[in-house]
Amino acid sequence: MSKTIAINAGSSSLKWSLYTMPQEEVLASGIVERIGLNDSIFTIKYNDGEKFKQTVDIDDHEVAVEMLLKQLKELNILSDYNEITGVGHRVVAGGEIFKDSALVTDEVIQQIEDLSEFAPLHNPANATGIKAFRKILPDITSVAVFDTSFHQTMPKVNYLYSIPMEYYEKHNARRYGAHGTSHKYVSQRAAELLGKPIEETKIITCHLGNGASITAVDGGKSVDTSMGFTPLAGVTMGTRSGDIDPSLLPFLMEKEGIESINDMIYILNNESGLKGLSGISSDMRDLEDVETTNEKAELALRIFEDRVRKYIGSYAATMNGVDAIVFTAGIGENGSDTRKNVIDGLTFLGAEIDDEKNNVRGKERDLSAENSKVKVFLIPTDEEVMIARDVEKFRNS
Repeated sequence: MSKTIAINAGSSSLKWSLYTMPQEEVLASGIVERIGLNDSIFTIKYNDGEKFKQTVDIDDHEVAVEMLLKQLKELNILSDYNEITGVGHRVVAGGEIFKDSALVTDEVIQQIEDLSEFAPLHNPANATGIKAFRKILPDITSVAVFDTSFHQTMPKVNYLYSIPMEYYEKHNARRYGAHGTSHKYVSQRAAELLGKPIEETKIITCHLGNGASITAVDGGKSVDTSMGFTPLAGVTMGTRSGDIDPSLLPFLMEKEGIESINDMIYILNNESGLKGLSGISSDMRDLEDVETTNEKAELALRIFEDRVRKYIGSYAATMNGVDAIVFTAGIGENGSDTRKNVIDGLTFLGAEIDDEKNNVRGKERDLSAENSKVKVFLIPTDEEVMIARDVEKFRNS
């Protein structure tokens, strides 16, 4: 029996889960928030309901890792650091270099940092987390797991943009997608629920949260996905615009006196989506609370559902069929109204939802109506266990 820790490091946070492997039992999980800021928040959940929480200044990720390991011993979750035999790190952008997870080396860390131009908010933080663990636990199996790897199976017809080919050949300008670890997990689980080998399935996975993406999974492989060169593309999101006509940008910049393209991109990333449309909030729950009395909130919700529905329809065409539609992530797992409204517009595919089954939050369930020709599933995502599984592959190889 080994113990593997899955790490998701953000610019000021470090989320983690500790597993016994290969049993995949969660021993503890938690998050360190506000790293590098005053009053950092340090939380550990363990023993089926017990919780440790502390507010303390944490200067950097290395200090956060030191505190985490120390606290795991003090809570008797670990008796010795050496019990941890593997660590897996989520990395957002792997570019075209990483078509699968990779054993961490000095070269791999440098490549992750070099790929920061594709994910400037994420890759530097991911690399920082890797280096912090490597300094304290240098001898354990350390693996980088890339969000983009699952989408490396997309054919050129789907990942290339219709721009001069030299931009791709010289600068790797193409669609990369995101949320790959989540899409991979729920599609594999959906195949199990269908009772079919994944190689014989056509599945559309809807990772709907503050960030949202839709993926066409044909035979277990991603063949198309809604996010693009960056996570800004695709469906309407919490604060991101999703797809937009590029010619609109200089028009708005001139009309609004926006001086730089970076300022415009900031607006598309942070002030748009549900937040921009409603003028109220990026949180679906806030909009649902007032949708009957606030026209903009109601419109924002309908636009979100419309964009999701359009991608599902297009991906059914891409794969020439669909066996299952899967909802996951924060909105997908908890938004019963969203799920119903999306599926109610897809009856032409043969997809129908059962209202009673759909009255559920965060629990795996077949939501399909009895006569539905396409299965509709709610499957809570588990990116951390996918990371732990990849660590085990390297540890046992």
